[in-house]
Amino acid sequence: MDSTLYESTLSDLKDKIKSYPDFPKEGIVFRDIFSVLRDPACLRNILDLMVAKIELLKWTDVDVVIGLESRGFILAPLLAVKLNAGFVPVRKKGRLPGVCKEIAYTLEYRSDVLEIQQDSVHQGQRVLIIDDLIATGGSLGATCKLLSGLNANVVGCLVLLELEQLHGSKNVEAPVESLITF
Repeated sequence: MDSTLYESTLSDLKDKIKSYPDFPKEGIVFRDIFSVLRDPACLRNILDLMVAKIELLKWTDVDVVIGLESRGFILAPLLAVKLNAGFVPVRKKGRLPGVCKEIAYTLEYRSDVLEIQQDSVHQGQRVLIIDDLIATGGSLGATCKLLSGLNANVVGCLVLLELEQLHGSKNVEAPVESLITF
């Protein structure tokens, strides 16, 4: 995809993302990706742009694509197929069967615990983490630490949206890239 088309497509997508002030609590502006995911052309563009970004960053040689609960689950499996990689979910505590490894973390308005099935990622595997948004970097940072504890090699984190003013990428041990910034 040439750079002019890339930037034009990103601009169109950004314009179509709905914003909800004071949700889920006062002072938070919720950026709703469902407004672009329900449009087949927008969804196709998101996937094409994410693949183009992954190729540009040379992050294509991965064994596993990690998707964070819950909107990361939408994009990560689709990208895993395009990268010929497996998909592994990172979920909130208590939602995965079997032996799990967990980590506590803090978000901009709450704290939580994430977990991954202990046998889902193996030592030395190259993983790419996908999520819809980075705000403070709490969930992405926790996921990187979780994967580090499994001795995986996190090549990077790619998100659809980044809330730049919160500087969340500073709280993540791996490189973080985004398509759209607010």
